[in-house]
Parts: sequence; C-alpha cells; structure tokens
Amino acid sequence: MAIQFSSIKRSMLLIVLIVTTLALLIAFTINTYSQVQHYRDSLIERSVAYARVTAFNALSSVVFDDNETETQRLRSLRSTSFVEHVHIYKLDEVTGDLNFFASYNRRGLAPIPAKYASINSLGEPRIVADYLEVAEPIQLDNSVVGYVYLRSSMSELEAFVQRSIMLAVIVTLGTLILAALLTIRMRKTITSPLDRMVEVIQQVAREKDYSLRLPTSHLQEVDSVSHAFNIMLNRIQQHITRQEKAEQEASSLASELEQQVSQRTQALKEANSELLKTLEQLHLYQSQLVESEKMASLGDMVAGIAHEVNTPIGLSVTASTLLQDKLHLMQEKFSAKRISTQEFERFLNDCDENLAIIYRNVNRAADLITAFKQVAVDQSSEVDRQILVVDFMQDVLLSIKPRLKDSTNFPIHIHCDPTLRIETKPGPLNQILSHLITNSMVHGFDHRQQGEVNITIAIDTDKRLEIVYEDNGAGVPIDIRRRIFDPFVTSKRGSGGSGLGMHLVYNLVTQVLKGNIHFFSEQEQGVEFVVRFPVTILPPAKSDEPPSAEAQG
Repeated sequence: MAIQFSSIKRSMLLIVLIVTTLALLIAFTINTYSQVQHYRDSLIERSVAYARVTAFNALSSVVFDDNETETQRLRSLRSTSFVEHVHIYKLDEVTGDLNFFASYNRRGLAPIPAKYASINSLGEPRIVADYLEVAEPIQLDNSVVGYVYLRSSMSELEAFVQRSIMLAVIVTLGTLILAALLTIRMRKTITSPLDRMVEVIQQVAREKDYSLRLPTSHLQEVDSVSHAFNIMLNRIQQHITRQEKAEQEASSLASELEQQVSQRTQALKEANSELLKTLEQLHLYQSQLVESEKMASLGDMVAGIAHEVNTPIGLSVTASTLLQDKLHLMQEKFSAKRISTQEFERFLNDCDENLAIIYRNVNRAADLITAFKQVAVDQSSEVDRQILVVDFMQDVLLSIKPRLKDSTNFPIHIHCDPTLRIETKPGPLNQILSHLITNSMVHGFDHRQQGEVNITIAIDTDKRLEIVYEDNGAGVPIDIRRRIFDPFVTSKRGSGGSGLGMHLVYNLVTQVLKGNIHFFSEQEQGVEFVVRFPVTILPPAKSDEPPSAEAQG
C-alpha cells in the first residue's frame, strides 16, 4: 500500500480557508437572520401603524358617509412605497354586513377583490406569499362602524435579504482572499525555514557530510528542531571521527600484529626445527603419543618426559658426583696414609647412602621410561584369542592381587554372564582393567578405610563388548576431569605418580581395540568408566557350566 503524502503549505492554506469560510458563514447567517427578523418585525409594525392611522382618519368619513373625502385622504399614501392596497369597509347598522366604502391602489397595480370573509381573521398581521395583510376596526364609542384592510408589499424585505446575502458574499470573498494572502505570507514565514532544513538534511544524506549545520530560525519550534538536529550531527561527526581513529589504530595494530606473528612464526619454525632434531630418537613413539583429540602438543609431551626423567636422573647425578668427590678425597688421604677409622667408617656410610639414592632414582627413571615405552609401543602385533570373560577377569584380579588392598574392606564385584565367550586381544584388555583397578586403589580409596568396585560386562545393542567400571571412592578433582586422558596428568605429582596410566588406557581402547571410552565423576561420588569396543561373540562351550553370574575378587 503506497503512502499518501501531503504538503504543509497546501494543508495550511486549506485549513485556514475552511476555518475562515465556516466562521464567516456562521457569523453572516446568524447576523442576516437576525436583521431579516428585525426588518420583518419593523415592516409589520409599520403596516399595523398605517392601518391604525388610516382607521382613525376614516372614522369621520365613515360616520358622515363622505367617501370622496376619504378617497382623497387615501391618495396621500402614494408617498409610501410599501403600501399596495387599502380598503375601507362600512358596517351596515341594520343588516350588520360590510359594504365597500373607499379604496387605494398603488399606481400600476390592479385593484384586488374585497376581503369581507377574511376581515375578522386579520386582526393579527398575516404574511401571504410576497405581501402582508392586516385589518383594523374603525370604532366609535367602543362600537365598530367599519374596517380598514391594508396590504403591504414584502419586496423591501426581499431586497433587504438580497442585499444582505450579496454583502455577505462580498465580505466572505474579500475575507477569504485576505486570509489566503495572509496565509501565504505566514506559510512562507513558516515553511521557508523548513525548506532550508530539508535542503540541509538532504545534502547531509546525499553527501554524508556531517559537518553541515542547520541555520537558526526566528520560530521557536523550528529553532528547537534545528538545535536538536545540529546536536545529533555533532555527535555523529564525533562518533565517525572516533571510529575513523579507531580504524586507523586497528589497522596499525593489525599491521604490528601481523609483523609480530610473522616474527614469532619464524621463531617458532626455528624452535620446531631444533625440537625435531632433539626428538629424532623418539620418532618411533610419536605416532602413539600424538592423538588428535587428546594431545595438547608434542612440546608438552617432551616437557613432561623431561621433567619426570630429569628429576631422578638429576638426583642420581648429584649423588654420584658427591660420591666421586668423597672418593677422590679418600684416595688422597689413602695415598698420604692419613685415613682414620672414623673417617673410613663415615666414608662407607656416605657411600651406602649415596648408592641407595642412586639406586632408587635410577630405578625410578627406568620405571618412567618403561611406562613411557608402554604408552608408545605398537601393540598391533597382539593376536586375537578366545577367552571366557569370567575366567579372564579372575586371572586379571589374580595378577594384580599384590597391588590390591584388603579384599574384605575393598571388594571387587564382577557382574557378567558366566557363559559369555568372545574373541579379542586379551593383552590390551588386561592392561586396561589393571590400570582402572590400580587407579581406584591408589587414588579413589586413598586415606579411606573401605570402598567397593563394581565391574559390569555385557554385549550392547551394537554387538560390542561393554564394560562399565564403577567405584565409590573420592572421585576425580574438577581441575583434572577434562584432562584425565592427557599424558602426565595426575593428582599424585611428587608422590610416585607419573600421569601416564589413564593415557595408556585411552590409547589402548581407541587405537588398539578400536573402541571408545567415556568418563563420569563427581567429587566424593566415585567414578564411572564406560568402555565399548568391537569383539567377535562366540557360542558358549559345552564344558562351560553356568555358575553364579557374579564373581567377587
């Protein structure tokens, strides 16, 4: 639907003309009606007055029956332009009938019939068509001896009405013309500032030159609009200036940032080149340690390895250096034959302590390297083997029994179909379960007097083996939940934990067994691991007896 636009100039002129016309029409209508009524009443009064005067003058003529005198007297009415006809009727004393006595007819008018029948009803003036008629009795000593009938013309009233209407039309037209001229003048006074305002606004919109300003106006409302619009233009100009300045600064910063990125990229390339040279010996392990969803970077991995391995090696080097210094000192004293028994005994004790430190830290480094090799080693050579799941679980529990806590206070429950037989890689599966159980014992039940582990094994709807591992231990701290499968993430840093166990579990599940693992934990609510991986389901062997579906370790 198209929008209909109207002009202020046209609307203003139209409104003024309509209001003026209505006001004049109402005023002239009321005034003309009032004057016409007044003129009409005046005409009626004059007609009644002439009728009474004529009746008074005709009394003597009627009494003495002198109609000629009365006729002469009536001719004096020629000076009155509105009296058209006058009849004088004499009342017969015997019969009571009216007789025509005398009359007057204005020059140029034909006589009119006598009004015997209607004379009694004309006691009040009556207007008929374009004339007025009235009757007045001729009285002598309170007795009626005759009547005067007078008819006057209404042409004066019609002429007066026509003059009034003509005057009203002339005055109305003159007033409208004057109002139109004044409105046009006032319209120019009002619309000229608006036109200048529109011109400036269009120029701003067309050229986007926000430095322009609207001129001041002698009209308060227009000046207020101009002032407000100028404030808006000023703010827009300031905003654009700030924006241009910000864009220049952003461009400059982008250029500097690009230069810094280029420099840092070059530095990173050089660092990577040096790092690649350093990691040539670990090339065989990289493919297993780098897992796209869980590894932060190869640099973090190397930093973790260096930190874990350097600590025991550093201690070993320190202890061996100290032992070497003491040995050199003892050799010098031996050559000089100045060794006392106490010094030799103290030397032996120091050797024993330093060798113990070296032994412990070398073993620690060896264990770390073994764990690291276990994470990275390629286990794809592991062949599939048929296993009865219940027996396999018992073997797993038996193999890690030395690392388990008291089975009375920390029982392990196995929930599984006793006839479930599958074909899979038992080695990785053994390592996965061993690490999960050891994790519960070392971390979940640390500083606790009792705890419980539940392992549920079944075949899911996708024909995969599903292992649900749960314990009611301390749970995993919130700061390491998201990184639990990352390497070197542990809550036992400095207490013997390497942080490679859960990373090994993740790699074994996803890379060796081609499955997936999900983890759930709440603080003080234990943990839950759900492991799913494809297996070959075998029919139960005939020798498999259906013992209890729940085994306990």
